[in-house]
Amino acid sequence: LPATTTDATGSTRQMTWSRYGQLLAFTDCSGYQTRYEYDRFGQMTAVHREEGISLYRRYDNRGRLTSVKDAQGRETRYEYNAAGDLTAVITPDGNRSETQYDAWGKAVSTTQGGLTRSMEYDAAGRVISLTNENGSHSVFSYDALDRLVQQGGFDGRTQRYHYDLTGKLT
Repeated sequence: LPATTTDATGSTRQMTWSRYGQLLAFTDCSGYQTRYEYDRFGQMTAVHREEGISLYRRYDNRGRLTSVKDAQGRETRYEYNAAGDLTAVITPDGNRSETQYDAWGKAVSTTQGGLTRSMEYDAAGRVISLTNENGSHSVFSYDALDRLVQQGGFDGRTQRYHYDLTGKLT
């Protein structure tokens, strides 16, 4: 792995790597250094910037990111379901975004700020319907080759798609 790089303007950047190929330090062309820390599993646990700005990351025993905390103690938390899907993000101000999944692991709804959007899928796993936070729907139809052939928009307009013999959209 390179220890230094120089661009066309002559600006040099320096990198320090661990024996495992992880970036430990990066010094930009202005001389500002960013340092990185990792846990024993190779997951980044901290980023320290020259300006005293640091971020700290925590993971659960399955290796999933559970929180990111800045130097001021503001923390964003992440929650998962038993299948490992990200189900919630809680920001430092307490706002919560949630995602629900079906039995196949496909997102079926997202809620943010009290507003919910939902998705429906066909047996092939293709999105066939979206419902926005206002209750408006957008629907999708596909041909036998899995190509989108029609979309009914949230505004009620229908867009049709046609393909030539080579499969290019016409």
